[in-house]
Amino acid sequence: MGPGEGRNRLIARSLLLTGAAAAGMAWAVRGRSSTVFGPSVWRAKPGRKAIALTFDDGPSPATLPILDILATYKVPATFFQCGENVLRAPELSQAVCAGPHEIGNHSQTHPNFALRRPPYIVGEFLRAQSVIAEATSITPVLLRPPFGVRWFGFREMQERLNLMCVMWSVIGLDWKLAAPRIAERVLSRVREGAIVCLHDGRGTLKDPDARTTIEAVRKIVPSLLEKGYHFETVSQLVCPT
Repeated sequence: MGPGEGRNRLIARSLLLTGAAAAGMAWAVRGRSSTVFGPSVWRAKPGRKAIALTFDDGPSPATLPILDILATYKVPATFFQCGENVLRAPELSQAVCAGPHEIGNHSQTHPNFALRRPPYIVGEFLRAQSVIAEATSITPVLLRPPFGVRWFGFREMQERLNLMCVMWSVIGLDWKLAAPRIAERVLSRVREGAIVCLHDGRGTLKDPDARTTIEAVRKIVPSLLEKGYHFETVSQLVCPT
């Protein structure tokens, strides 16, 4: 083996190790089962034909028609809300609380937390926690990080605010797919104990177009009921009595 070949092997090994490290970090940050940066859940244990339907990025004008659909079929859901959106429309958060639903913390301004300092992370969730509690008289016990991104300081923030991180088993990609594809994606992937992630808002946009989500929910809810699934909030699903 000549010196050139040996050098190439060293370079190749270095690249492989770097790639493995990058892949490991990506999983730690966004992996649905990762607990590297703090405790989290992404599904319940199988054995009960129960699932949790969740919505991120609200409240928005799309929240009310989604609540109407859920009320028609008498099913609860969990809404992870952004503090900035709650400030804009507290009555929509109150409408969620008027039903059998649960509210979680989705940060104040919906940032990507990668590379952010711990005080910034704490501040985002602390502000949203306060805004939601003031609007609804309910203090969330659940959080979902925007984009599913967790970072250094997350664990300490969760301990300080007593929040459990909730990821998902199935994500509908409803911010970019047409309604039939959203419904097909969810219905084909749901299993016992699944946590389904959809969006009744789009970040902190004031008046987002979430018609595809609404139409998908019209299909998803009755279809899952016909398959014998029972809907629960995330807290009910992961901590059954």
